[in-house]
Amino acid sequence: MTQLAGKKTLITGAGSGIGKALALLAAEKGARLVLTDVNAESLNTVVSDVRARGGDVLLARAFDVSDHDAVRSFADELAREHGSADVVVNNAGIAIWGRVESMSHADWRKVIDVNLMGPIHVIECFVPAMIAAGRGGHLVNVSSAAGLFGLPWHAAYSASKFGLRGVSEVLRFDLERHGIKVSLVCPGGVNTGLVSTVKVAGADSSSPAWEKLRTRFAKHAVTPEHAAACIVRGVERDHYMVYTSADIRLGQWFQARFPWPYEQVMRRLNREFDRALAAQGSRP
Repeated sequence: MTQLAGKKTLITGAGSGIGKALALLAAEKGARLVLTDVNAESLNTVVSDVRARGGDVLLARAFDVSDHDAVRSFADELAREHGSADVVVNNAGIAIWGRVESMSHADWRKVIDVNLMGPIHVIECFVPAMIAAGRGGHLVNVSSAAGLFGLPWHAAYSASKFGLRGVSEVLRFDLERHGIKVSLVCPGGVNTGLVSTVKVAGADSSSPAWEKLRTRFAKHAVTPEHAAACIVRGVERDHYMVYTSADIRLGQWFQARFPWPYEQVMRRLNREFDRALAAQGSRP
């Protein structure tokens, strides 16, 4: 079983949402934290909160994980000052949704760069040092329900999250010989800032129609603290698949065994998104 106490634990996207909750919980468990986020102000607040509670932050720096040079520089600094990481959590991510005819090339590129290439940058810059250290460790990749299901208007987002799922599926076996465990986290609804800031290409996400959908989502969403507790529990138990809510676990089981009803649910969700777009009087 993976124990966080005393382990050098890297968490990306640690400035808010699940990442922030993970940082605070891991600190309570005795982890020695290595934190990063794209937002310097949010990151500094989390670092202060962790230290105010008696937690240990070894290193923290604000940068975009899609910047390979920045990730490499941070990895080199950690190796130089503290040695290799023991636990690596790829949590940073963004959300841009939309119909394929509404998504710009820049939208596609940004989602893939942050959500897929970002974790790949972290893996290539931090995991080889873990292998060389010979202490084993744990790699945690936060995917999404959109890495399991064909949710409406999620083509770019799902491309990134299905991609991260594929990377994880390979590495769970590739890294086994080195004693490095892999966990793939597939959260469902989590009530984070991402819910209110998500960009919907070709639509006004602040319109009453979209606000109604957001409210419905929030009713079924878990808190970031609940999600973090599920993730830590899954990591401690060396689970590969980690869920933050029972509905996603059940949905994956249902998808595999009853494909026709699953397809009808996805079609119904698509119609609901289309109605929200029509209600605001917007056209892609």
